[in-house]
Amino acid sequence: MLIKIAFLNLLRNYRRSLVGLLTVGFGVTALFLFDGFNKGIMRQYKDNTVHAKYGHGQINTKGYREEIFEKPWEHWIQEPETLMQELRQIPGVSHVFPRIEFPAMLQAGELNVAGRGLAVDGHAEADFFNTMNFIEGQTLRDEPNGIILGQGLARALAVSPGDRVTIVTSTVHGSLNGGDFILVGIFQTGLKELDDSHFRIQRAAAAPLLDTDRVESIALGLHQDEDWPAVTQVILSRHPELDLTSFAVLDKVYYQNAVDWLGQQFIVIQWIIILIVALGIGNTMAFTVLERTTEIGHLRANGESARDVLMLLLWEGTLIGLIGSICGILLGWILNMTLLKQGILMPPAPGLTRQFFVKIELQPMMLVISCLLGTVTAAVATGLAASGRVRMPIAAALRYR
Repeated sequence: MLIKIAFLNLLRNYRRSLVGLLTVGFGVTALFLFDGFNKGIMRQYKDNTVHAKYGHGQINTKGYREEIFEKPWEHWIQEPETLMQELRQIPGVSHVFPRIEFPAMLQAGELNVAGRGLAVDGHAEADFFNTMNFIEGQTLRDEPNGIILGQGLARALAVSPGDRVTIVTSTVHGSLNGGDFILVGIFQTGLKELDDSHFRIQRAAAAPLLDTDRVESIALGLHQDEDWPAVTQVILSRHPELDLTSFAVLDKVYYQNAVDWLGQQFIVIQWIIILIVALGIGNTMAFTVLERTTEIGHLRANGESARDVLMLLLWEGTLIGLIGSICGILLGWILNMTLLKQGILMPPAPGLTRQFFVKIELQPMMLVISCLLGTVTAAVATGLAASGRVRMPIAAALRYR
């Protein structure tokens, strides 16, 4: 019965109710969208690391990453084809990428620039590593003598797609070797260090260039990020001579440190938003109760107990909080589907050299939290404001202006 009367009271003075609804709704919208923006930023950092450089993790021989070897190629993975075939059968693994990293001199005309090469399976990597952002040409696919360069490296060599680039490097036995390649595309990951020095060629072309059939590492692409622990456990149980390293460890400086730092920053900002929203809702609900002091006095004079009046006001505050929260959630969802559909264009982040769009990723859990926050805050604010008013002497309440 009290709920029905409380709802009718909201309709009776719709202007006053509208103020409360707008306060709760906009506050919940702000909190809901900010959490989605936070998740979008984190996703962008993860995608840049996973889909531009490392995959979800990589495999090396045991101790290879921790130690420095005089002849590192002797500690590369032997018979990689057999191992890769086995890896493809493991549940959770979607892609397997053999890789060799090596230093080289690149020549174009009379220009010579030092670079860092990565020998890859272009056909396998083309679709998975999709955040490299090619500004000219295209990614490396099936071109046997194709090469792709970082933007800074291509600028230093003054080349464009279709030009010839000569690579001079050392074989694993120490002798010089070289080969001619055709530039297929120029990429810009946004990581200056990577764009200024890195290039990629086909592993089939790098094998005779380096005079080896081994691979330095094998990168893995997974169906889901959450599959990494299970995949790691399976591989290590079968091959204890191997080490597996996740992308977060491989790219600790750019990814993990940035995510940790941003995570703490966003927590502080989120609590500030929650505090502002709570104070705004509390102020609105307190003012609403305050201006109804005379009405409270009439209810008490007609024989209603202080408890019944308090419960009535509490239900009104709860309904305003609940309806306002639901409206705020819907408003946030509509804004994300319309005005914010393409994301928010952000300036280059620390360590990056290009702008990027951050898509707001609304989370079901945050929907529940935002809704509860708006409802509980409105109910508590109403209760605190009303508890003093319902206990006022009836005569004082009736005279209140």
